[in-house]
Amino acid sequence: MKLGIFYSHPRIEEKALFSAAEKTNGVELIKIKDSELELDLYKKSVFLECDVILLRSVSHTKNFYAARFLESRKKVAVNSFSTISTCGDKFLTSIILAEKAIPTPRTKVCFDSETALNTIEKWGYPVVMKPVIGSWGRLLSKINDRDAAETIIEHKKILGGITHANAFYIQEYIEKKQSRDIRAIVIGNKVVAAIFRKSEHWITNTARGSDTEPFPITQEFEKIVLSASAAVSDTSALLGVDLVETEEGLKVVEINSGVEFHGLMKTTDIDIPAKIIDFCKNCKPSF
Repeated sequence: MKLGIFYSHPRIEEKALFSAAEKTNGVELIKIKDSELELDLYKKSVFLECDVILLRSVSHTKNFYAARFLESRKKVAVNSFSTISTCGDKFLTSIILAEKAIPTPRTKVCFDSETALNTIEKWGYPVVMKPVIGSWGRLLSKINDRDAAETIIEHKKILGGITHANAFYIQEYIEKKQSRDIRAIVIGNKVVAAIFRKSEHWITNTARGSDTEPFPITQEFEKIVLSASAAVSDTSALLGVDLVETEEGLKVVEINSGVEFHGLMKTTDIDIPAKIIDFCKNCKPSF
């Protein structure tokens, strides 16, 4: 089978995926750089030469449009357009988690700055404000008092653009147990690996230098992770699920469709790239 990998630049993960694909029997690798691709609706695309396309661009927008284009051409994309659409927007993810009764932090979106400020005042400090679209822990704000709330809301309103100025995503702040959260990777319908991400800073993304430790996968943990994955994906998928430990139990914070897994690679002995390539090799059309 011909496997296309759609990427921006070869990060640690992409280099490992290229290597795994080249070593896998029955797989012909086609590298597709996002800056060089043109999605012409009336001409042949390199995408159409592939049986399965693994979407690994660092840009949500590029993956989003590529997935929809591939869907229109009856091509298998990992992940699907529906999954990328949901996971690429934090509030859409929060909506579906709540809808499926999957434990998640208290969340609200306000469309007016004054309403947002009133919500924060009613909830009490601290709270967290995030962009609805974003990654790597960028532009997250822990708001500790009214002065900070007023400043951040004003900055978002004046400087933030469409998704920042018109949608204020507010989430309860959860004091992380032992300054850590959990990242799990789901490949297909299985939780393949999980790690603790630890940092003295309240943001624990590995992109910001957090330390990692193996996390022992329990039956309870597997159940909530797979339930969260099934909630956001209409087909088996490749996902990163982020969770926090609370007094009420585990809560799902975010689900990533363009999951980075370098932290899992260095912390566990599981060959994650090989498992991803094997998953792609065996993907079947759902249409």
